[in-house]
Amino acid sequence: MTSPQLPPRLETVRETILRRNPGEVEFHQAVDEVLVSLGPVLERRPDYVDASILERLAEPERQIIFRVPWVDDQGRVQVNRGFRVEFNSALGPYKGGLRFHPSVYLGIVKFLGFEQVFKNSLTGLPIGGGKGGSDFDPKGKSDGEVMRFCQAFMTELYRHIGEYTDVPAGDIGVGGREIGYLFGQYKRITNRYEAGVLTGKGLTWGGAQTRTEATGYGTVFFAEEMLAMRKSGFDGMRVVVSGSGNVAIYAAQKVEQLGGTVVAMSDSGGYVVDEDGIDIDVMKDLKEVRRERISAYAENRSSARHVADGSIWDVPCDVALPCATQNELPVAGARALIRNGCRVVAEGANMPTTPDATDALQQAGVLFAPGKASNCGGVAVSALEMQQNASRDSWTFEHTEERLREIMSGVFGTCAMTAEEYGVPGDFVKGANIAGFVKVADAMLSLGVI
Repeated sequence: MTSPQLPPRLETVRETILRRNPGEVEFHQAVDEVLVSLGPVLERRPDYVDASILERLAEPERQIIFRVPWVDDQGRVQVNRGFRVEFNSALGPYKGGLRFHPSVYLGIVKFLGFEQVFKNSLTGLPIGGGKGGSDFDPKGKSDGEVMRFCQAFMTELYRHIGEYTDVPAGDIGVGGREIGYLFGQYKRITNRYEAGVLTGKGLTWGGAQTRTEATGYGTVFFAEEMLAMRKSGFDGMRVVVSGSGNVAIYAAQKVEQLGGTVVAMSDSGGYVVDEDGIDIDVMKDLKEVRRERISAYAENRSSARHVADGSIWDVPCDVALPCATQNELPVAGARALIRNGCRVVAEGANMPTTPDATDALQQAGVLFAPGKASNCGGVAVSALEMQQNASRDSWTFEHTEERLREIMSGVFGTCAMTAEEYGVPGDFVKGANIAGFVKVADAMLSLGVI
């Protein structure tokens, strides 16, 4: 993967970041993707350079790494590694999810935390950016094993978080079950029912309506705004959604509600194509209740076929929503989408499109939304959950969904307006990067050198 061409000042910043963070390729990629947008900003705002805003912004305020020992069902002691990177709190308490997955290491957590700073800034809500997780894999573990791991994880993490300090949520491998176990241990240790310390909670004990659906719904709302630029909507559109987890399922559900047809979804074992449209209820039961592989969908639907090899991006579509994981959409996939007439790509996952794939899509005139803009619906509703917890209130599903739609429309407008202001109309990557950066940078200037 080639490095972007940067002005000398930004290249110096980049070299320092690479030297200080060796081997963290995902973090390097996330930093490059932002730096390449910021040349025009620094020309207008030399005070950012004088205050070393970029250097400070790329260095997390705090990085916490800890041991997580726990006992499995056979009585064996297991040891995992836990992380929490508290990246930037200029706009509010650190906010960002916890990821439990074997691939998790410091570079992944820092990439996610760096992205989260800009994502949270774009929502317009008073939240900073952070991220955390562990290399623990919940797949194949019993409920008892997951509970014991979560309790061990929180026994260390609790001292670093709080509703005015750092508010974690879920991410890959951390759903309602895990959040429940984590919150229970936090409550037991602190003797406080501090509902605002974690988001993604159950609806009967402080959770927000639409939080489960928020990231997927928000991605589709953003894509809907992009389609409207071309005098269109989801009605009659063929849509491909990669992944079959929380984000993918609820993105597919909202596409269906808006009149589109989701023709393909995937997991790590391949993808399914259903020309009649993916049955979302069947997929939800398969993944959320039975926890089976996606191949089981094709076994029960005569209109569907499972493809174990190949790429989901080969399936012709009008709209593509990459909702699985980082770097899942390579340049070959982008070229297949372009060849088949795809009009819009909106990222539901964090950085799922490689830089060269992003360039290819934009050069071909495909409207492209980066995840820091299009998938910020999840953290936006997390912030709404914090509001409800602080006021001891509970909102209806309809009210919360409407607030989510308003926020995503505002994010779209901010990105579009900023891109126009900086002479790159329709470039949502630069629009999102610049808008997110400027808000955080101005707050950092206001707070002094801290």
